[in-house]
Amino acid sequence: MARVFPEGRLVYGMQLPVQSQSTIYAEPWEASAGAADLAEIARAADRSGFAYVATCDHVAIPRRLAGPMSTVWYDPVATLSFLAGITERVRLLSHVAILGLRHPLISAKQYATLDHLSGGRLILGVGAGHVQEEFEVLGVDFARRGAVLDETLDALRAALGPEEYPEFEGELFAFEGLGQLPRPAQERIPVWVGGSSPAAVRRAAVRGDGWLPQGDPREKLPAQIARIAQLRAEAGVTGPFEVGAITEALYVGEPGWDTGRRTLTGKAEALAESLREYGALGVDQIQVRFRSRDRAELVDQITAFGAEVAPHLND
Repeated sequence: MARVFPEGRLVYGMQLPVQSQSTIYAEPWEASAGAADLAEIARAADRSGFAYVATCDHVAIPRRLAGPMSTVWYDPVATLSFLAGITERVRLLSHVAILGLRHPLISAKQYATLDHLSGGRLILGVGAGHVQEEFEVLGVDFARRGAVLDETLDALRAALGPEEYPEFEGELFAFEGLGQLPRPAQERIPVWVGGSSPAAVRRAAVRGDGWLPQGDPREKLPAQIARIAQLRAEAGVTGPFEVGAITEALYVGEPGWDTGRRTLTGKAEALAESLREYGALGVDQIQVRFRSRDRAELVDQITAFGAEVAPHLND
């Protein structure tokens, strides 16, 4: 398995706005935004050298969680396919797909087609999920979601491989003699595992090609990265592995409005100096998020980051 991105260089990607609107991170202007806004932002990221754009995954949100989570969650396969058709270089990341909600052959059909149509730009980010009602309504055992995801990942390794008639036999899933074309454009779809719990970190280490932390602050990353290395060594897992991090909220320049006390603001060189610390900790890719008051300001931020901050990330 080859790395997705060059070793020894810190690359940057972003979770797209609009497509998921949890109150934890959504800006007020996103509530009235739509496909045209999503397209313009993705194109800006593509032009500005972003390594990937990412979308989330939830099938249905119960009323008890609709306040903090909202019910705005675009389907990741549909959304990434739309974005594949209007971008040229940027990778397409599901961050994260809740694979346990679907039979692995359904996921294989969807994501193989997406990779085929995009010319091999998919990164499959996966997670166990946390909304119990979502699992129950789809007939999936919420309590066993970790075990379900583990077997689903094993089944997908076969189903997303080169064989037209993949074969797999496990406790929950088994298939043979069933053909699926088209195959993915990539010889091996990179799988990045999301989550910061001990189970998620173990899953990333043993079954993943990379790790997507769930908001770990900088000071917690070294211990997590060391734990992954230890788990991989104990399991005899070798080959490349890509570590991610979600940065603090950013604003390139002096905002002139209240962006919140946890936002990193200032000149490009100062932002780059702060972000380079992630690389020193052993991080390979950073996911950045910009504060903004409308689409135009966000596009300006993306453009400024690509032109002014990114050239200094690997000084």
